[in-house]
Amino acid sequence: MDKREGEGRQDNRDAVRSGNRRGEGFALSKSEEMEVEQKLPPSVQVLHETIRIQGDLEMSRSTSALAWSALAAGLSMGFSMLVPALLQAHLPDVPERYLIARLGYTVGFLVVILARQQLFTENTMTAVLPFMTRPGMTSLLRLLRLWGIVFAGNVVGGAVFAYGIGHMQLLEPATRDAMLSAGTDMMRNSVLQMFTKGIVAGWLISTMVWLATAAEHAKTLVIILMTWLVGIGGFAHIVVGSIEGLFMVFEGQLPPATFFKAFMLPTLAGNIVGGSLIFALISHAQVRSDDA
Repeated sequence: MDKREGEGRQDNRDAVRSGNRRGEGFALSKSEEMEVEQKLPPSVQVLHETIRIQGDLEMSRSTSALAWSALAAGLSMGFSMLVPALLQAHLPDVPERYLIARLGYTVGFLVVILARQQLFTENTMTAVLPFMTRPGMTSLLRLLRLWGIVFAGNVVGGAVFAYGIGHMQLLEPATRDAMLSAGTDMMRNSVLQMFTKGIVAGWLISTMVWLATAAEHAKTLVIILMTWLVGIGGFAHIVVGSIEGLFMVFEGQLPPATFFKAFMLPTLAGNIVGGSLIFALISHAQVRSDDA
């Protein structure tokens, strides 16, 4: 057990026993005190250290292991483009259709996270906490190595999915039209909108990582709710959006340069700002403040 995690649990025990001794609550037996300790939520220090350790472990993996995992994640995230289009094509034209269809947006995230594949927007949270805890050139280089490998793998995997789904004659015309429509709606955003929507998406995905760690038994529900919110809000996610944009590129509906400049650059920057510079920094700051 990590030292800080052990200290966080000890703080919970001390709080229960101290309150019991002072008569602030009901008198409890030792077994009842232990039951209360088990029901207390994990402290913010425990959550921080759990995620930090996960980030350290990810950065310690070999290049080939990271690359294959990231490639698998890029392929899996293609279902966050395909499933909403399938639902959109087969649901009746009612006002609720959009909300129901966007539930399909969660499928890729569920596969990637539960299968422990490497997703770039998860790593804007998990991998940055070790750097914030021990800042320095070595930590920075480890972070940039992880980000570079995972981002490249995600994009390559997504590109393979986008190309394959468009050229394997798997789709009905209505499903293909729904995917093109989703990409067209995404590209209507200005560069500034891509950036700001990317910030919100990065923030929400980092929030999901934090909440899923805190509520391990409700992890699936947390993933569904947070990623559904990204989907219905039309917030710009670099991996899913890249797959949608690349599908348009391969279908001849979008110039590659426009996709790169109008979507990839601002969205990538927004996801990093939302996931790392805002949420992760605030989460780390509150732990440092408690230690001060």
